[in-house]
Amino acid sequence: MSLPAEISFEMLTPEIVAKTIDHALLRPDMTIDEVVAGCKLCAEYQTASVCVKPCDVKIAAETLKGTGVDVGTVIGFPHGNSPANVKVFEALQALEDGAVELDMVLNIGHLKSGRLDKVLGEISQLTSAAKAKLPTCCVKVIFECSLLTDDEKIAACKLVEEAGADYVKTSTGFSTGGATVADLKLMRANTNPSTVHVKASGGIRTLDYLIECLQAGADRIGASATAAIIDDMRARKAACSSGRPTESAQ
Repeated sequence: MSLPAEISFEMLTPEIVAKTIDHALLRPDMTIDEVVAGCKLCAEYQTASVCVKPCDVKIAAETLKGTGVDVGTVIGFPHGNSPANVKVFEALQALEDGAVELDMVLNIGHLKSGRLDKVLGEISQLTSAAKAKLPTCCVKVIFECSLLTDDEKIAACKLVEEAGADYVKTSTGFSTGGATVADLKLMRANTNPSTVHVKASGGIRTLDYLIECLQAGADRIGASATAAIIDDMRARKAACSSGRPTESAQ
């Protein structure tokens, strides 16, 4: 489901909002029962995908089979420090287990050290290997923007584009900051929108902020407050239909 050309509360529907969300189930203490419940929530709300830890990919794929909700996972998470060949192995295993979307953390230290060839190499290796195994798979590259300068973010955008990955992504949600409007605008301005999409992740807990992120250039939203966000959208739309005033709308 594509986004409308003009992003506003009036132009969005609960169904469109749901299809922007990758529902995150990444807490380190999350139990299997919680993972299954989270996957069932994704099926109920018809999110774009669920994003689970690599160890939970198989159970997520089994739970969501036939629902229309994709299974995603994280690679080199949350710090991006694994060697490139380890990230590639992890990605290929995730695809084997049933994932179709891969959110890899780039090597932040190498990027900040100016070792751009190394960063490009690992993104290219993983993207090429993943797409050779599953041509339709989606590769997203997490920057951890709160740890980077604007010049480093711009450099990372160019590397992702050159490597042929599908998305640039703001954050893991496990560092010093999350998605900001300024970072989303910067990432959108420094990538080709016809080939590279933008994912906002980290700290997106309300419908209003989700809409702000979409307006800033995000195509996909990583969130764990999925039910609250979509329920709020449904309630506001119902209030509009009945003529009752809504508390807020972008």
